[in-house]
Amino acid sequence: MFGLKSVYFYLIACQITLIKFFKKIYFSSKNYNKSLETKVPHQIYYNPNPFLLSIITSYNGQPFKISEIDPNIFWIEDKKNKTDIMHNFFWLSLIDRKADSKKLKKIIYIWILRNSKYKRTIWETSTLSARVISWILNIDIILHNSTFDFKKNFLSCIIRQTNHLKRNIRFEKDLAKKMEILTAIILTGLVFKEYEENFDTGIKQLELLLKDLFDNNGFPLSRNPSDLIFFSKYLIFCKEVIKDSQKYVPEFLDEIINKNLNCISYIKTPDEQMPLFNGASVIDLKPIEKYLNSFKPDNKSSSLGGLCKIKFKNHFLIVDIDKPPKKNFSKSYQSGPLSFEYFLDGVKIITNSGFGVNISKKAELLSRLTACQSTLNINETSVTKFEKNDIINNIFGNSIRDSFKSYDFFSKNENVLIGCTAANNGYEKEFGCTHKREIYIDKENNFLKGTDHIFKVKDGYPIRYDFRFHINPELSLVKTMSGNSALIQISKNKSLIFTIYNENLEIEKSIFLGGKKIIDNACITVSGNLVNKNKIFNWEIRKNI
Repeated sequence: MFGLKSVYFYLIACQITLIKFFKKIYFSSKNYNKSLETKVPHQIYYNPNPFLLSIITSYNGQPFKISEIDPNIFWIEDKKNKTDIMHNFFWLSLIDRKADSKKLKKIIYIWILRNSKYKRTIWETSTLSARVISWILNIDIILHNSTFDFKKNFLSCIIRQTNHLKRNIRFEKDLAKKMEILTAIILTGLVFKEYEENFDTGIKQLELLLKDLFDNNGFPLSRNPSDLIFFSKYLIFCKEVIKDSQKYVPEFLDEIINKNLNCISYIKTPDEQMPLFNGASVIDLKPIEKYLNSFKPDNKSSSLGGLCKIKFKNHFLIVDIDKPPKKNFSKSYQSGPLSFEYFLDGVKIITNSGFGVNISKKAELLSRLTACQSTLNINETSVTKFEKNDIINNIFGNSIRDSFKSYDFFSKNENVLIGCTAANNGYEKEFGCTHKREIYIDKENNFLKGTDHIFKVKDGYPIRYDFRFHINPELSLVKTMSGNSALIQISKNKSLIFTIYNENLEIEKSIFLGGKKIIDNACITVSGNLVNKNKIFNWEIRKNI
């Protein structure tokens, strides 16, 4: 069945690749660039609040002082590996709006002279969408005291780029890029009276996109917490610019934002981060912090987005209990069923390795492996296989090739225990076994306890099992003399003991990939061999007294 799916996606990918090839040739033609020229707006319908740009930009820290830069060499010194960073103009949120206005005009004027016609990298979808948004959000200072010719060329350039986005949105398979495109289109419809239809068209397409993007609870079908943040930022941005323009905010937009914020509130960890599951990396929540703080969450659900959260006093636990997303939503999926992250007193103790998207392609590839998650690994293979075909991956991202079932989920909150149980058959087909994990907080004795089961569904499959528990790279880890426990040092006077019963453990070197560089850390590993019998593993993490 999976082979037929791969063939189907291969044929679709080939078709899209061929279309893109011919489109790139056509985009560079005089006829195409001429066709993008439509009516130039005569006036600005309203000036958006430029500070709204901070909702969707990740820039922070030092101001971007263009007053100290020669505009004539600004683009000459642009490095190839920074093309998207410079040409998306998101750095406009960092400039001194009073001091830099004059030089900004010159920088944009030179950009228009050099790049107003289609260029493959500079007109890449995300870069172009961000540029249109950034220009419009700063249109007041860009056009202040400007000449008639500059204003005409600037507005004409925005319209040409927007027309390019409108014509090609139907060919875009990346839903995140579609979100960026629609945001730019909606914004032009709010600002330019001559293009009011852009707003109506953008809103209609946005409503259709959201139906394909989220589950009923408002969690992305990719099951990726980073996607949840990304789409939430853009949806909040759209809502705010619509409000700012004094237009009516569509009900569906308010509804999905509330659902998104509820999902974020549900999975947000004690260190104000997203848990590192299914493509998530360390992410800045400050742009939407005020929206989260003013939102009243509804946390009655036992799970959201396939993640189950358990909270009790100073304990915080979150577990991946669900199957992988569908193939077309799996480009950032990591093979970590039943992996978990655990916090005590606000400090992360057990972590996953994170998704290396901000480091390198190699780091991203490594972070997909089951061994990078705090869960079970059989025969040093990953529970999910990924597409190796370059054509499919270029179009759909590094999507999964096969899947598995998750079942027997059960949440418990009794007098003594609070936690959950779940199982999956990810290793059944290849190795004849299934995995079940029970994980609870003992309320009475105030510690975390877990039980892992390996069930041999079929005999005759010798396996080597490895349970890995990755430790926060900020903590230190030492194996004790007993051989079945390890000391997790949190601070000088505070430590925890991890204990596995009737087994030995080892301390292995590992890597953390959730930030912008590879960081060394350690993991607790419990390994052994199993042939024709089931096996139960009991472990716990408690304070060292």
